[in-house]
Amino acid sequence: MKLFEYAKLMRLDRPIGIWLLLWPALWALWIAGDGRPDERVFVIFVVGTVLARSAGCVINDFADRRVDPHVRRTADRPLARGSVSTAEALVLFTLLGASALVLVLPLNRPTQLLALAGGVVTVIYPFLKRFFPLPQAWLGVAFAWSVPMAFAAHTGTVPVVAWVLFAGALCWIVAYDTIYAMVDRDDDLRIGVRSSAILFGRADTVAIGALHLTALLLLAGAGQLARLGRWFYLGLLVAALLAAHQQWRIRTREPQTCFRAFLDNNWFGCAVFVGIALDYLFR
Repeated sequence: MKLFEYAKLMRLDRPIGIWLLLWPALWALWIAGDGRPDERVFVIFVVGTVLARSAGCVINDFADRRVDPHVRRTADRPLARGSVSTAEALVLFTLLGASALVLVLPLNRPTQLLALAGGVVTVIYPFLKRFFPLPQAWLGVAFAWSVPMAFAAHTGTVPVVAWVLFAGALCWIVAYDTIYAMVDRDDDLRIGVRSSAILFGRADTVAIGALHLTALLLLAGAGQLARLGRWFYLGLLVAALLAAHQQWRIRTREPQTCFRAFLDNNWFGCAVFVGIALDYLFR
């Protein structure tokens, strides 16, 4: 059925991307809302995350429609197989993008402007892989952009704590997307697609470890600025242990174990959020 193919194009059958996009938004919503985020803002951000991720997947597959058939992991995608046309994909992307922008209309002007900028970043990302050596950094900006948006939605401004939290999320995202890129490195080298895994080469695991460590330090700094306590730091400790376990998984650079390490980042994001939520709950 066509609807099933559209759902696959939006990656609704693989919700890991939704969670990875949602965790930084939830971190920011809880801190910006002092532990009690505005209900309307919360719903808008959750629904918007699903729409934004779906739109991003569609435009990514449109940009990669001639590349995906030559990569083992992506050869079965709808555009690669021809089960969805390019015209259908563009219409679907337009509908999803427009819906996401309409969703932020009830929010204040700073949030609307940030949402528009985030949409531009998302559209540009898939096309960078042809020439930009570190596209994962651009993806990090796109995936972490909900952090300043969440603060703007609650306060009308983007304070220092928001940018520190944004930087921490950015480093974490580059770390896990580099692990993801390690899965496709051989195929990407063959077809000429750029990635951080190719850029870092044999220093890939060291770079990922450094990125995880930097992310944890920046998150700790954001916690200091937000005056979070022991529950938050306990969550960070769990996240640090998960990052260490990922280092152990990727040491052989075997694609399947790298992919499992990538999936483990869902628990990293969850651990940080649980720490934040519990810290506010038990005050």
